[in-house]
Amino acid sequence: MPKSQEKKSKSKTLLSLINTTCEILSGIGIPMSELSGRRKELMALSVMALGGIRKSWTENNQIMPLRSRDIIEFLQNHYSESISSGSYDDIRRKHLKFPVLSNAVIRSKPNAATNDGTRGYLLNPEFKVLAASFGTLEWEKKLKTFLSTNDRLDKKLYRERNLPKIPVALPDGLQVELSQGKHNELQKAIIEEFLPRFTSEPEVLYVGDTSNKGLHKNEKRLSQIGFFELSHEELPDVIAYMPIKNWLFLIEAVHSTGPMSEERLLQLKKLTAACAAEVVYVTAFLTKKDFQKWSGQIGWETEVWIAERPDHMIHYNGEKFLGPYKKK
Repeated sequence: MPKSQEKKSKSKTLLSLINTTCEILSGIGIPMSELSGRRKELMALSVMALGGIRKSWTENNQIMPLRSRDIIEFLQNHYSESISSGSYDDIRRKHLKFPVLSNAVIRSKPNAATNDGTRGYLLNPEFKVLAASFGTLEWEKKLKTFLSTNDRLDKKLYRERNLPKIPVALPDGLQVELSQGKHNELQKAIIEEFLPRFTSEPEVLYVGDTSNKGLHKNEKRLSQIGFFELSHEELPDVIAYMPIKNWLFLIEAVHSTGPMSEERLLQLKKLTAACAAEVVYVTAFLTKKDFQKWSGQIGWETEVWIAERPDHMIHYNGEKFLGPYKKK
């Protein structure tokens, strides 16, 4: 790898700030789930550079417009980036494309020619206010205010239609709606069939939708049990907590990808190292045929549940579950 392209290590503070910025951008409708990890990172860093952000979005350091070249220089000097100074076109065409379309970032000279070297970028003042409120009780209110004058980008890009949804009843009576698809049919079965059978008084703390990764999340409760940040890309599909036993269920709904493999298990164990609850790892499938397709990749000391045979589970056991069954 050329020296100019070598990646330098980033501090924990900076990595956390990048994740926070990605969450904020996702909140205004930028389709983060469709972008690669590196593309999201550089988008977040470019937006942060426009605000002169180094530690927190409550800072307010940058008020002058920055040209693409200025942004690259800021990335190099403050964010441990070693990107080429000749990649200024990528700033305009890739990293700031969605933020500009969503009106989080505005051009200093909207009518300037593309090759005008004096054209720069600024953060929308409304977006600054919104970003500074992230993680506070004001976030939802500020987000609603921002979206009242700036449509969600995903709605503008995909011109969403009012398609049928999959209604799901959570254990506490709350209703959520998932988009259509086999993966979400399985998530519905996990919540409405698996949890009532194999847990007692469960709390569903997170559900991701194929079109909305943060459809339902209880960040306060997750924080109380020491769970890792919800902005992390390694989130399972469903997270449920059983207070009576202090068990946390991390459940993968597998239709086309993603069983609890040994590698996946290792990732999640590292991420939940500080978690106060005991963690149960579950892979769920719609059919036995689906399970057979992935059975060779499932890690030991995990559980398997198949929706078409909902009353039974398969234990990829470790030291547990060895011994005879009691006679009836």
